[in-house]
Formats: sequence, C-alpha cells, structure tokens
Amino acid sequence: MPGRIWVSKDYTESKFCSLCFFWGQQCFLKKKIRGQQCFCKKKIAGKHNFIIFAMIFQRKVMEQIFKRKIYQQLLEWKETENGRTAILVEGARRVGKSTIVEQFAMQEYKSYILIDFNKAGKNVIELWDNLMDINRIFLLLQQIYKTTLYERNSVIIFDEVQKCPLARQAIKYLVQDGRYDYIETGSLISIHKNTKNITIPSEEDRITMYPMDYEEFCWALGDMATMPLLKQQYENRISLGDDIARMKMRDIRLYMLIGGMPQAVNTYLETNNLSLVDKTKRGIIQLYLEDFQKIDTTGNAERLFKNIPSQLSGNVSRYQPYTVVGQQSEAKMGELLQDLEQSKTTLFCYHCTDPNVGMSLNKDTGKYKMYLADTGLFVTLCFWDKSYTENVIYDKLLSDKLEANLGYLYENLVAQMLATAGNELFYYTFPKDDKHNYEIDFLLSRGNKLVPIEVRSSGYKTHKSLDVFCEKYSSRVGNRILLYTKDYQKNGATIYLPIYMTPLI
Repeated sequence: MPGRIWVSKDYTESKFCSLCFFWGQQCFLKKKIRGQQCFCKKKIAGKHNFIIFAMIFQRKVMEQIFKRKIYQQLLEWKETENGRTAILVEGARRVGKSTIVEQFAMQEYKSYILIDFNKAGKNVIELWDNLMDINRIFLLLQQIYKTTLYERNSVIIFDEVQKCPLARQAIKYLVQDGRYDYIETGSLISIHKNTKNITIPSEEDRITMYPMDYEEFCWALGDMATMPLLKQQYENRISLGDDIARMKMRDIRLYMLIGGMPQAVNTYLETNNLSLVDKTKRGIIQLYLEDFQKIDTTGNAERLFKNIPSQLSGNVSRYQPYTVVGQQSEAKMGELLQDLEQSKTTLFCYHCTDPNVGMSLNKDTGKYKMYLADTGLFVTLCFWDKSYTENVIYDKLLSDKLEANLGYLYENLVAQMLATAGNELFYYTFPKDDKHNYEIDFLLSRGNKLVPIEVRSSGYKTHKSLDVFCEKYSSRVGNRILLYTKDYQKNGATIYLPIYMTPLI
C-alpha cells in the first residue's frame, strides 16, 4: 500500500517506525527497523498477516498519512533555498496542510518544533511581540516544546499562522538569522484578513495546496499504475477498448463522488460506505460555511457558495451573483467574490474576451463561472437540501444510472482536474443567433496555440461549438478536444478523450 502509510501516534516515544511493516525501510527517525515487529512489539508470522493485524488496530493507535505531490515541492524549496526564505503553504481548510508539513519535517530534518497557533498558550504568542533578543526566543521555544534545535538541520513550523500575524511578520528577521528553516501553514482567507497591520515578509515563498488530485487519490487506494499507464495511452494515442474505458470511467466517478479531501478519502478506506463519506464531507462544508459567516455577517458569502451547483445546472453562461444576494454595491460584491476566490474553496473560470495565448490579458473579471475546488464536496452540496445523502443516490451516480443531467457534475470535475494540474481557468462564448450562444467550456494555452475543450456527460460526439470556434480562430488553435465518457478516439482534427485523461492535456 505505497500510497498511504500507517503512523503510530506515539512513534516518537516508542521509537517504532511508521513503515516497519515494509520490512527494513527507513522510518521517520532515519533508523533501520530489523526483524518483523509491529508497533505493539508482537511478532507476526508473515507480511500478509502483519498488515491485517496493523489494520485491525488502526482505529485505536494508528492514523493514515497520504502521499502528496506537494512534498516534492517542499523538498525542492529546502534544497534550493537552503534557509534563504521561509515557505508558506496556503490552502483551504482540511486539505492536509498541517499533516504533510509535519511529515516533511520528520523525514527531512534532525528535529522540528511545531507551533500550532490554534492551541499555543499566551507565553508562545507573546514571544513575537519583541524580536530584540532572538536567542532568547529560540531558548524558550526549546524549553516549552522540549525539543533541541540544531543549526541548519532543524525547522520551526508556524501552523495556522493567520492566528498570530506578528509571528508571520517575524519571519523576515528569523530568516535573516539563518540558523533554522521555517514553514508556515494557513487557511488563505484568514491569512489575507489578518495582514492589514503587519509587514508581509519578502523572504517568503508560497505554494498552494489543493485537495488530492486524481493520481493522489489512486495512490491512496493502493493504485500506483493507473496514471502512468494512461499517460502512455495518451502519448501514443492508443485506444484500449470499451471494456477498459467503462472500468476507468467507474473509477473516475468514484473520485468524483468522494473527492480529494483526505478526511473523506480516509472515511471511504475505513468504511467503504459512501453515505458515511457524505457525512464527513458535510462536516467539512459546515466548517467552510462557518468561516464565511465569520468574515461576512450578512450571510451573502455563504449564499454565493451554496448556490454554485444551482448556477451551474441552470445552463447559464456565467454565475449571476445578484440573483442570489440581491442588489449590492460594486465594491461590496467585489469584496465578497474576492473572499470566495481567496478562500481556495472555490475555483473561478473567467470569460476571455479575445481568445488568444496570454488569456490573462483578456480576462473579463465581471463574467465568470464558479466551481467548487473539491469535486466530492460539490456532489454533497448538490444534495444539501437533505440532511444526508442516501447510499442509493451514490450507487446510482457511481453506476451512471441517476435520472438527472450530470453535465454540471462532470464540468466541475474537469475544472478541478485542470486547476490542480496548474492551469488557470478560462472559457469563451460567442453569438450563435439573437437568443443563443456557442460556448467553449474551457480554454487552455499550449505554446503559441489554444486548446479548446468541450465537456460531455455521455458518449455523444456532437461538438458544434467546437467546430465553429475552430473555424473562426483556425490560426490560433492547436489540439481541439472533446472530453466524454468513452474510449480515446480521433476523428479528423478533433480528439475524443475520456474524462479520466483530463490531467494529461
């Protein structure tokens, strides 16, 4: 199960390795584990039995850490910067920021101190009021957290740094001191709200953490082969047949329903019950709604968020915020939308007024679509009118037998996969007649060419909008892609890609 590892919550005291059942691999403590002992020191006859034994006790003494791609980004920062900058890991709540950062600190440093500003006492908070004696700060931190810091081989983590703005401001001087590395984590919306009266350190790199992408989801399920094989299929333009395509579509629908929030994935692995997964996702959404209520007491930010599914299913060419919250001043509406975008709980897809490379130059900030940043949360929000979503609903969605238009579900799925692959989202509409428009769901730029994309929730191959767009802008278009639910095909200039290949575009 290389996509996930079992970690004893008391391994720092017991000296037992999170990877001990992989027979001798290195643990977080950089020590080799010999023999066939598990965390509770009982010998197991064989590897298979040992894994079963470990999983039986997981609820009591074990927790899961999932393999995440952002780990490599942190490693590159550590190796290239060598203490010249701190790094801030931004993202929505519950995407796994704190977990991956602590895992990184355990594996890549001799020691670390994690300051959780949600829990830190007054004695820790007040350390950052006066930076005249940094030596004293380091001494007190080591005493409070009972950890020895080693010059150029230790890291200090500021977890939920938005709760202590002065600590973030202190990064400038801590980095200049040069003895240790510094990693910050924070929920983006709170970070921006709590920086009005401080100096933002220029010695700070930033990376954004999203929910688990499809490949990370496959890893969590123990599947390390799917995406490399799909990449070979994509690069060689090979059709694998309808049977394989149906199997892979079922896999991608499972990802669409569960999503990439680690807590939801963990619930699925523990219970194999999608109704319980839905309950977990509802808890996460409720946290988001409470956050929106804190920053906007009118409730308008919450209403805008909750209406994303209905706006997408309404077959309109853009999100219409005034139909949700009524008349607002332009400044107030701009602030609400900025809060939603900066929260990283949503993805904005902007209309491009002139489709060409460099689409940011032609972004229409007044015309946009809004998606949820996590496909699993989107599915749950679609059924928010109920206190819970029954397994039968999930079963029908999984088997593609729910009698409903699923186009907006697949559209949100594609938006997430494109965004987590590093693409800024754009779309384009242009007149068909006096009452109707052609629409390109997503526009990407590759080199000096555009890649227009249409999304279908079925196997239908009609793509009139794509044809007219490519004729209108023929000199600007490279690949033209229809994402749908069948196997890879090519017909003339149009590439028909199964939706599960979206990250490879």
